[in-house]
Amino acid sequence: MPARSPLLRRPAGLALVAAGLAVLSTAAAVAIAPASPSPSPSARTLQQQLDDLVGAPGGPPGVIAVLRDGGQNRVLRSGVAQTGTQRAPGADDHMRIASAAKAFSGAVALSLVSRGDLGLDDTLHQRLPKLPKAWGAVTLRQLLNHTSGLPDYIRAPAFQKIVTADPHHRFDSRRLLDYVADQPLRFQPGARYQYSNSDNIAVALMAEAATGTPYEKLLDQRVYGPLGLHDTSLPQDYRIPTPYLHGYDVDPPAAPQDVSELLSASGIWASGGIISTPSDVTRFVRGYAGGALFAPRVAKEQRRWVAGASEPAGPGRNDAGLGLFRYTTRCGVVLGHTGNMPGYTQLMAATPDGRRSLTFSTTTQINEAQKPDLLKRLRTVQENFVCALLHGSS
Repeated sequence: MPARSPLLRRPAGLALVAAGLAVLSTAAAVAIAPASPSPSPSARTLQQQLDDLVGAPGGPPGVIAVLRDGGQNRVLRSGVAQTGTQRAPGADDHMRIASAAKAFSGAVALSLVSRGDLGLDDTLHQRLPKLPKAWGAVTLRQLLNHTSGLPDYIRAPAFQKIVTADPHHRFDSRRLLDYVADQPLRFQPGARYQYSNSDNIAVALMAEAATGTPYEKLLDQRVYGPLGLHDTSLPQDYRIPTPYLHGYDVDPPAAPQDVSELLSASGIWASGGIISTPSDVTRFVRGYAGGALFAPRVAKEQRRWVAGASEPAGPGRNDAGLGLFRYTTRCGVVLGHTGNMPGYTQLMAATPDGRRSLTFSTTTQINEAQKPDLLKRLRTVQENFVCALLHGSS
């Protein structure tokens, strides 16, 4: 392991890429059987849980949760948006949403399926014939539910070497799959679930090929505009618009290190590069989980579940759909996505009708590889918030 530099104190070197970008392609279903619904935690209890999460060893400097029921918003927060200040996390603060961006590529693709521009059984060979022939049989459906078998480009040594040497390196986002173009599929398409960041890069490329329109413009046309998202973007550099929730590497006893602008978004693009706000993410997940962007027949296909967990695992038992996960908690079911990368851990979820939603954002990276105990605690808190969402709190 290379020596820790001021920029890459922890995680350093290869760990920054392999673990820091949270692309553990071995992610599997987390089986937690739902129990009988229990009384929802009170608002005071929810606030105490956020306070305790911020105060936990290695915990985030800040956390914000937005619960929405119909037209009513409730915002709970703890800690600060930036260390050394007293500014509380805000619902309009920008933040990296990490792998929650995969749901946005799902939204683009499924809206195009609804229009007839793409088909769920369209293959890489049909839409992207310049990709390796060995990958040709992979379908859009398999990309969206992570059963494609595509090797994960972020695990490629050549990619890791570049990011380690220059975290701000500006990649050609449309050539990211070149880093694994010499590798075979990990398994026969459709045979099993394996989370891979390559999947959503390929989804975006298929959407571009089908429409002749850049993915960034498709996001604007098919997602941002219809759902009224005004503070969401997919940049190519490392900067975050102000004001923003600062993200930190927290490794006690050292002081938290600001890693908000550590990485260039060009290297994760459609798989995790989107910047948004808690307010915009709330609007997105309500519309996306509720099927507002595509026809009911497409929503039905989206909700054909296979065993598989998001990364990090969301609350309760996890199952994978098309650009969406089902979280079966002790209090009921919500649909959504998680994400994590240096400085941030995200959960967005909504009821299947889109009426009620939860956006839960923390300003440090929490995953199974780096902070398993804290992840367990986080998932418990998130499940309690889901229970409050579904059954109310006093």
